[in-house]
Amino acid sequence: MKLSEEQLIDLCKKRDRKAQKYLYTKYASVLLGISMRYSASRQEAEDILQEAFIRIYGNISQFNGMGSFEGWMKRIVVNTAITQFHRNKKHNRMDDIDEIHETDIEGYSLDDAEYTHEELLKVINMLPDGYRMVFNLYAIEGYKHKEIGEILNIDVSTSKSQFSRARRLIQQKLEDTYTTKVTRTKIGG
Repeated sequence: MKLSEEQLIDLCKKRDRKAQKYLYTKYASVLLGISMRYSASRQEAEDILQEAFIRIYGNISQFNGMGSFEGWMKRIVVNTAITQFHRNKKHNRMDDIDEIHETDIEGYSLDDAEYTHEELLKVINMLPDGYRMVFNLYAIEGYKHKEIGEILNIDVSTSKSQFSRARRLIQQKLEDTYTTKVTRTKIGG
């Protein structure tokens, strides 16, 4: 099936099953990557993706052609992940810390070492749910802490502390990964 994006969208608006399948095939891997950042497991990411595609198909008539279609779908995946987070929130506990001190590791930059996409995703997925959600929304999606607070129903200071702790944990895990890589290289080389 060879269609332009506009033709694909028009057919999906008409609920054409082949077009919907083509849309899924074309974008599933990109959108799964986004849902993986927000989930604790691949199974949860796949659930988010499936629910997001149901929303995409159900709301595609609302896409008016303004802006990127892929960007529109990505926002649906993020919003679906947020909804999933709220559903699971009763089982999760987010720490509310009034005082948090931002820490930068002097002389260390994530650019100093190379990490694969899989290594970075693994480290992000190791974060507690609240940390992971705030980190993704702030660092990757570009939301402000006030917006995150409204989206997640948490205080702005909680958003800031969750982000700070997430960043610290990521730096620590990436340092550990880098040290392991260097050690393996020295032993193997």
